[in-house]
Amino acid sequence: MDRRHFLKNLATGAGAGAMASMAGIPNLAMAKDLSPIMQNTELNGILGKPHKPAKAKRVIYLFQSGGPSQLETFDYKPELTKRFGQELPAEVRGDQVLTGMSAQQSSFPMVGSIFDFKQHGESGAWVSDVLPHTAKIVDELCIVKSMHTDAINHDPAITFLQTGFPIAGRPSIGAWMSYALGSDNPNLPPFIVMVSSNSGGQPLYARLWGNGFLPSIHQGVQFRGGAEPVLYLNNPQGVSSASRRELFNHFKKLQDLQYQQWQDQEIQSRMAQYDMAERMQASVPDATDLSDEPDWVFDMYGPDARKPGTYAANCLLARRLAERNVKFIQLYHQGWDHHANLPGGMKGNCAKTDQASAALVMDLKQRGLLDDTLVVWGGEFGRTNYSQGKLTQGNYGRDHHPGCFTMWMAGGGVKPGVYGETDEFGYNIVKDPVHVHDFQATLMHLMGVDHEKLTYKYQGRRFRLTDVHGHIVKDILA
Repeated sequence: MDRRHFLKNLATGAGAGAMASMAGIPNLAMAKDLSPIMQNTELNGILGKPHKPAKAKRVIYLFQSGGPSQLETFDYKPELTKRFGQELPAEVRGDQVLTGMSAQQSSFPMVGSIFDFKQHGESGAWVSDVLPHTAKIVDELCIVKSMHTDAINHDPAITFLQTGFPIAGRPSIGAWMSYALGSDNPNLPPFIVMVSSNSGGQPLYARLWGNGFLPSIHQGVQFRGGAEPVLYLNNPQGVSSASRRELFNHFKKLQDLQYQQWQDQEIQSRMAQYDMAERMQASVPDATDLSDEPDWVFDMYGPDARKPGTYAANCLLARRLAERNVKFIQLYHQGWDHHANLPGGMKGNCAKTDQASAALVMDLKQRGLLDDTLVVWGGEFGRTNYSQGKLTQGNYGRDHHPGCFTMWMAGGGVKPGVYGETDEFGYNIVKDPVHVHDFQATLMHLMGVDHEKLTYKYQGRRFRLTDVHGHIVKDILA
């Protein structure tokens, strides 16, 4: 053993025992696992308990990848219809950054939505007729029209929303919640991810639900549709559970020896994941078997709910996971990147997602779960108010627009209503702007976590999800 590792072992072994003795904590020096991963994180998280009373116990994040157009969904702008084909005033566009696609255009013709809008519910919120099911639950929603972000291209923008930084490598928001709060169900991962099988478009990468520099036990576990929801969870053919358990026990002894030598927490994290996998052999089939759901539930979520892996089936599965107290559940649905043929693309994607999104909110409510479950819907940025490429009556496309976009939240301590406002052109925010870091800070606050206090020291610096930014949006709190 070299000098460096001898001193490291001395600090984490004898040093930990001495500190435990001084603190009056008996037998910590003799504990089998010195790593906090095994002792605290699986159940209570690194915090032990939330910083403050939590309004939400769990999150279901319905991420709409590609940037759904706010102008075709919730941000009604009749002025754009009146000015069809007219040039967007230069003073409205200002000096906002454009993508390489828009920068090549010689003109910026304004175009209003082809869809009709109506006011719904007691709030009188405007909703497009392409979202008829969402319109029925509008009084359950907090619709934030004044979201804005720093990134203008897909991968940096999605990475920014999920990790608080546009460059890959930092922990995802679900991993931060797992690290902070642990799990309320030791038989299922605290962070579960599902990607719609009936969508396509901009690629998604597993690092979007990764652990970054946090211990790997906090990475999201992806569930898939079909006979094997979690890859490699089942025993290999010809290997019995007893045989696998014996192998695991011997393997753990070797890992314990390795940990005693190197004091690397990733060794303990790996063993915790093996242990979780064994427990999941019983819990996952129970959670993912939809055969016990009555017909009226499938009818509520829509015909796709009977097809494993679809957005509707994943929404139904998200409700089942919420019932089993999974802390952070994230659904990804791709295909919202409509640079051309936007009306047709919006109709298709809304047909796949609208009914199931609304059903999830109502299903949670009727089961008494909505009050302490925060549901989030939204993408990485919005779309421009001018047409990209050739504009014809009834057919157009929109480019990326980070300057304003719309998200909605429901349950979990948020106040229903409409928050924020954009100008008559739907291009700039004129009231109550909400930055991505503000959204992240607010989500963490609803889960009882202080975004300024939850940090992790890495390479000599203390990191947090919101970096050095973020303010809680207090006006949307119930």
